Amino acid sequence: MDGSYLSVDPVVCRDSAGVPYEITLALHRDGTPYGVVGERCGWFLARVARGVAEARLKAGGWGDPDDRFPGGEEELFAFRYRARTDVVGRGELRCQVRTIASWEPRGGRALGEWRLTRRAFLEAWGGSGVGLRAVLTSAQLATFLEGLVAEAEDRLGTRFWMERNSNLIKGAGTVSRPR
Repeated sequence: MDGSYLSVDPVVCRDSAGVPYEITLALHRDGTPYGVVGERCGWFLARVARGVAEARLKAGGWGDPDDRFPGGEEELFAFRYRARTDVVGRGELRCQVRTIASWEPRGGRALGEWRLTRRAFLEAWGGSGVGLRAVLTSAQLATFLEGLVAEAEDRLGTRFWMERNSNLIKGAGTVSRPR
């Protein structure tokens, strides 16, 4: 609405030996730092991206693929800034799916029907308390997530595995010490 733009950049997390193992997200509003959220969230984002892509392929109760999101989930993710002291308030990025009802009149004012659509509300909040919101179709959300995950994997030099608890990149945290 105000012409602002949000960029979400994956930042590599490294273990004590300097081996990259996951990502955190740096948020920028109009090029200015806006917050750092989602510590070690790459594997989770990859899972959500896969879920959105799979939901678009299933017919389910929604005829339009743009209305299809992973079933039964209203909140797809919520990443907040957390310091070691658990102080909250320096950034948040969340995505919620909402159903929107709109009346479509036919003929006269009394005739018509309700049309239901589902959209993802991607919201970001900075430390100042000012927020940004984008309303996305499932195709737009899938494109955003796939691009973000691909960039994270490129920066890490590996891919997120989809097995349970596979968020650790192979070799991270397993440094051999000399005897």
